Amino acid sequence: MDGNGRWAIQRNKYRTSGHKAGVESVRKTIHEASKQSIDFLTLFAFSSENWSRPKKEVTMLMDLFTRALKKEVPELHQNGVKLNFIGDMSRFSSNMIKRMENVASLTKDNTKMVLTIAINYGGRWDIVQATNKMFQAIESGKIEKEQVNEKSFEQFLSMFNLPHPDLMIRTGGEKRVSNFLLWQLAYTELYFTKTLWPDFNEESLQEAIQEYIHRERRFGKTSKQIEDSVKC
Repeated sequence: MDGNGRWAIQRNKYRTSGHKAGVESVRKTIHEASKQSIDFLTLFAFSSENWSRPKKEVTMLMDLFTRALKKEVPELHQNGVKLNFIGDMSRFSSNMIKRMENVASLTKDNTKMVLTIAINYGGRWDIVQATNKMFQAIESGKIEKEQVNEKSFEQFLSMFNLPHPDLMIRTGGEKRVSNFLLWQLAYTELYFTKTLWPDFNEESLQEAIQEYIHRERRFGKTSKQIEDSVKC
């Protein structure tokens, strides 16, 4: 979700106002995704690199995140949305961690949609922490070295119980993944739009989905193999 700051600067406003406007785009996107029967939605809310931003902005982002949780969760829960949080939680206050744990516990049995919030998340961090967990499992005898493969490794990643993304949308005009879900994006379709995140709305999501629908996903196979599998 990129472009909040630029959106604000273009309007001669503080960057923080762009982040506040971005919350409304989050609300619209979740609502439209639900209408489109999307089962899994993941939002990159705060990367591990975002700590390098001005301290005042980071503090405001944390406060905005906390207030958004308090305001939005009741409706999300009522609408059957299950919330997950992924990322390195070690830099957050105990109160913030407890709030996220309570939200996850409250919504754990919901089945309408799984909404994952990536906060203080980085794809490289995810792979490293998964590797450390795997080594610990080997040392404790839970798994054997000979059992290590892609499938067994994935159980240690943050999103081990969720399917790999079909589509990644990046707003704001930049064309890079910025350390997001590096393992999981191996065969994900990438969609880049110049639309700044606060301007991203229901129609924007529909456009992204429509482009995705018309792409051919081969996963290493040939077009003919895909056609033959569809015929069968």
